[in-house]
Amino acid sequence: MHTLSELLQDLTRANKTKMLLVVLDGLGGIPIPELNGQTELEAARTPNLDALARRSSLGLVHPVLPGITPGSSAGHLALFGYEPLEWVIGRGVLEALGIGFFLQPQDVAVRGNFATVAYQNGNPVIIDRRAGRPATTETANICTHLQAAISQINGVEIIIRPVKEHRFVVIFRGANLDARLSDTDPQKEGVAPLSVRSLTQAAESTAEIAAEFIRQAAAALREEKKINYPLLLGFSQLPNLPSLDNLYGLKAAAIAVYPMYRGLASLVGMGVLDYPGETIEAELNILKDHWSDFDYFFLHVKGSDSKGEDGDYQGKMAVLEDFDRQLPHILSLKPDVLVITGDHSTPARLKSHSWHPVPFLLHSSFVRCDHDASGFSELACRRGSLGHFRAVHTMGLMLAHAGRLDKFSA
Repeated sequence: MHTLSELLQDLTRANKTKMLLVVLDGLGGIPIPELNGQTELEAARTPNLDALARRSSLGLVHPVLPGITPGSSAGHLALFGYEPLEWVIGRGVLEALGIGFFLQPQDVAVRGNFATVAYQNGNPVIIDRRAGRPATTETANICTHLQAAISQINGVEIIIRPVKEHRFVVIFRGANLDARLSDTDPQKEGVAPLSVRSLTQAAESTAEIAAEFIRQAAAALREEKKINYPLLLGFSQLPNLPSLDNLYGLKAAAIAVYPMYRGLASLVGMGVLDYPGETIEAELNILKDHWSDFDYFFLHVKGSDSKGEDGDYQGKMAVLEDFDRQLPHILSLKPDVLVITGDHSTPARLKSHSWHPVPFLLHSSFVRCDHDASGFSELACRRGSLGHFRAVHTMGLMLAHAGRLDKFSA
């Protein structure tokens, strides 16, 4: 019995086609009363996306399974063709790789969010999970302060590095460490941070180290007004994923600003391209500069997710409208296969990831066009010819439309 990736691997053949996956992070939404019951995507002015939708095939994708709210790594791995139920990767590894940190096999990496807490009867209560999204330079200064205060715990080396805005990463380096620990971020405000727990007996000593790190870090930050508490999530160790080249014969490249997505791309063997700025336009300039160098491109747009998490539906609409203005530059490259979708939904009403299926657009010379589509929106995609399917089938669709798959069986 073949797994999906093994089947695609057996059927894959090489050619010179160009494939582009655009991930508008957190793309999907739900109706917003202030927008007359429209989602952010439905209310945004996106004439170029709407026109392209009518020359493409549309559908809705479930990043993992119906009803399951995905993390970013699960959503992206599925889009890359990796079964997310098989490959569960913690965020800590992705953050560390994304900033170019060289992880050793026994390291335990964990992503941190600097948060703002208020102490009530001596106990912390979360006021802002992201400490107001401080500038990365401010986070770097805090990390330097913590690193000077905490260098080792119980003989285990503690390495603290800034990532971006409120995000940082902690690496525990030593012997007999185990990453099977629970997150301490409750994913909501007005409540206390969670205690770190071992999920297996083998991880108990690592849990003690993580708990002591939190205690010492909170003490060192006690006098700070905004950045005064660490929340930890995504304890993980290096996995061993097969590369996109080995699986599908693809020379792949990633263009992403946020470190986590750069880390994920490097984990599956993509070349991670440098970028001169953080705008969508800057990312597209890199795409143009390297268009002849690779077969497959992953282009990541983060702002749609960040604005959704902040509950800023107008800001999310602005990001989608900015991408729409840049879309003609993508189309001028004439990719043989273009997919525009998201890794999950981040409705501004919920201020978080959600389980809602994600709009999906597939454009190539061989699509059955949804000529009657009203545009690119949740409603249009719900009625699209691709129907509803799991995101893990994205790679198969892209390879097929690129003429890179042989016939299966007799």
